[in-house]
Amino acid sequence: AFILITGLVAGSYPALYLSSFQPLKVLKGTFRVGKFAAVPRKVLVVTQFTVSVMLIIGTIIIYQQIKHAKNRPIGYSKNGLVNMNLEKEVREHFEAIRNELKNSGAIVEMAASNSPLTSVWNTNGGFDWEGKDPNMSVDFPNNNVSFEFGKVVQWQIKEGRDFSREFATDSAAFILNESAAKFLNFKEPIGSTLKWDGQNYTIIGIIKDVMQESPFYPVRPTLYHTGQVDGMFNLIMKLHPNRNAKQSLVNIEQVLKRYTPDVPFDFKFVDEEFGNKFKFEEQVGQLAFYFAILAIFISCLGLFGMASFVAEQRTKEIGIRKVLGASVTNLWGLLSKEFVLLVL
Repeated sequence: AFILITGLVAGSYPALYLSSFQPLKVLKGTFRVGKFAAVPRKVLVVTQFTVSVMLIIGTIIIYQQIKHAKNRPIGYSKNGLVNMNLEKEVREHFEAIRNELKNSGAIVEMAASNSPLTSVWNTNGGFDWEGKDPNMSVDFPNNNVSFEFGKVVQWQIKEGRDFSREFATDSAAFILNESAAKFLNFKEPIGSTLKWDGQNYTIIGIIKDVMQESPFYPVRPTLYHTGQVDGMFNLIMKLHPNRNAKQSLVNIEQVLKRYTPDVPFDFKFVDEEFGNKFKFEEQVGQLAFYFAILAIFISCLGLFGMASFVAEQRTKEIGIRKVLGASVTNLWGLLSKEFVLLVL
């Protein structure tokens, strides 16, 4: 609709303007424009530059948002992390595969989880705690992880401790991110009880917010609990930093192929998955930048055209001023003052 209206206005104005000319005066060269004839041209030039400035400001805002999002703390170390699907055969031999890969030097550690590190697949309700409004219904993103998950991703413990095989009670324990701790508002969160589907879970640790979703939005309150690998779907590994990544991946593929010979070895680097979260905004910013450049170019053409028209209309005046001793600088100031004011 906007394009249609713009096209109609752009075509109507020249048609109406030209049809108002008196042919006899035009042919004799005695045609003169009124004092308001330049108003539409000035309005169009101002509009063009206004749109250009708005596009430039929009582009700057987009890039500033991207810069801010990229500089936000993500709560883990994404270097050397590899994500892949956790196949049934790998789940059944999880510990054997983990030990073999660690002993080979290909990885530092391996863990399993319900959701990949760069997204949230599970959101559950049924939570209750002391002081909760009985009329409030809450759904928390939650991630079921193996004991080694924190060591693999190197999340940052703010209070309490990480999951440990040394504590049998950790199967009924929660680790909260900072956002969840603030939401629950416990005076002493460590050791407090959170009820989920009628079962009591003890809060054993609080970690800094792990950015699993969009970096352009606040991190949601998230709970982490540990359980059997049988119910998990994602495999994450920390490649050994002192070994060639390509060789480590070859070793990993060789080990996994013994258990899943018919499954393609498909993996993704976490840092690449995280980088993909900015692609859309970067494309929008780039597109806005190109449109801004085009709009500035078109505006400059319009300004140049109007300046040429005015200069032609005032040829005699310029000649007289030149004869009377006006300098080029004075003449330039006389002609450009009007256009500078329009642009400003």
